[in-house]
Amino acid sequence: MRASNRGQLPKDLLRGRSRFQAWRQRHKTDRRVPPALWTLAVRLANVHGVSRTAVALGVNYHGLKKRLAAAAGRAAAGCAAAGQPPCQEPTFIELPAPAVLAKQCLFELSNTAGATLRVQLLGYDSADVESLARAVWSPE
Repeated sequence: MRASNRGQLPKDLLRGRSRFQAWRQRHKTDRRVPPALWTLAVRLANVHGVSRTAVALGVNYHGLKKRLAAAAGRAAAGCAAAGQPPCQEPTFIELPAPAVLAKQCLFELSNTAGATLRVQLLGYDSADVESLARAVWSPE
């Protein structure tokens, strides 16, 4: 994320914040947040993370985190109850790196006399780099 966008909130978080602020203006501070607003907060936390959502909406971080975990548990239980196979956590799959067509290397060599050599190698072998370095650094 670019530094200029760090202070800006996404549109959905701004709408959620305005809904929480409107509710707070209409009600006393000792009233509990209604379930509909908590559902909105959980949905936003799924997208934007617990910390960012809690700060934007002005809700308790730990309370939001517990509600998010409870909602995830209900969703997992709902899969099995609906006759579907049990929901599984996403698994990490490692993909092999794509084949490199040609090795590339760019480096700069300097000797004690002050001579500098900038080298770009394509399809190089480590033995080639070593022999080149020895030729530059060896005494004449």
